[in-house]
Amino acid sequence: MTGRRPQGPRVRAAATAPTRRGLLTAAALTPVLAAAGTTGTARADGTAHGPLVRPVPTEPADWAGVAEALGRPGNMLRETTYHTGFPRRDLLVVSDGVVVTPGLALGTHVAFIRYADGTTMLMGDMVVTERELQGVIDAWQAHGIEQTALHKHLLAQIPDLWWVHVHGHGHDPVALARGLRAGLDRTGTPPPEPPDRRTPVDLDIAGMEAALGARGSVEDGLFKVLFWRRETIADGPLVLPPGLGSTSAFNFQPVGGGRAALSGDCAMLAEEVPQVLKALRRGGIELVELHNHHLSESPRLFFTHFWAVDDGVRLARTLRAAVDATNVVPGG
Repeated sequence: MTGRRPQGPRVRAAATAPTRRGLLTAAALTPVLAAAGTTGTARADGTAHGPLVRPVPTEPADWAGVAEALGRPGNMLRETTYHTGFPRRDLLVVSDGVVVTPGLALGTHVAFIRYADGTTMLMGDMVVTERELQGVIDAWQAHGIEQTALHKHLLAQIPDLWWVHVHGHGHDPVALARGLRAGLDRTGTPPPEPPDRRTPVDLDIAGMEAALGARGSVEDGLFKVLFWRRETIADGPLVLPPGLGSTSAFNFQPVGGGRAALSGDCAMLAEEVPQVLKALRRGGIELVELHNHHLSESPRLFFTHFWAVDDGVRLARTLRAAVDATNVVPGG
């Protein structure tokens, strides 16, 4: 990509329409699958029209069938979430003159959670090319995998990409995994590779952590920092484990001289949105999206995706102002 792209947020009206700018305020395509055996939905005060159902601890062995169906192993997060990554290492993506690495903004992630009523929830954020998009959605819908958001993480990119949030709920986790795999098989997602934690990161990590007030991690040549909502978040009657579907995530890719390309998002309540957006723009961070990731969560959450290329510590200071406007704690 040559030349400097125009300033301002970007969305597409359709796969064949020319690019236009603007914030996508809410992207929700189809109803989420009904929670099996439960009719209540959670209210904003954290209670429900019916009992809340909580996740139960599991072990990797409990998900052996899911791993086989997905064609790769996953890992446990905080004893309740079985996570599998599908980074799009097959794509050469350029945005704002930066070659985007898979860890910065091209990581498909899916999570499976077992609940006390014996059901399983699937949630995921999937990276697909514009050419793949409709066929992938058709495959998921044919297998009962619903879409809850369709949006962008990057302002301008070559090739054109979309990020799709998916949701499934039922008594057979392997069937959910097979349904997810049916869509993935219509993409160019490559086989798994082990993460690289040895690549040095040319950033002032100590200064960035001090500015953010949180510790981060280094993986695949990037510096990453997470924050979780303090509230208990429920998707209908199903309580989400901490950090799932309610995370503010900041990814920093070194570009030289202590500078970083930043791709991230903030999880916000409605009343927090204005202050977060103002804090980001005051620091020169560009807004990409404002939307929802879920259809029936309580309390209702909004997410803003953003992008910047600047000194790493300067970016961290701007992000700290946004973090301070939200009710979060450092994640791990």
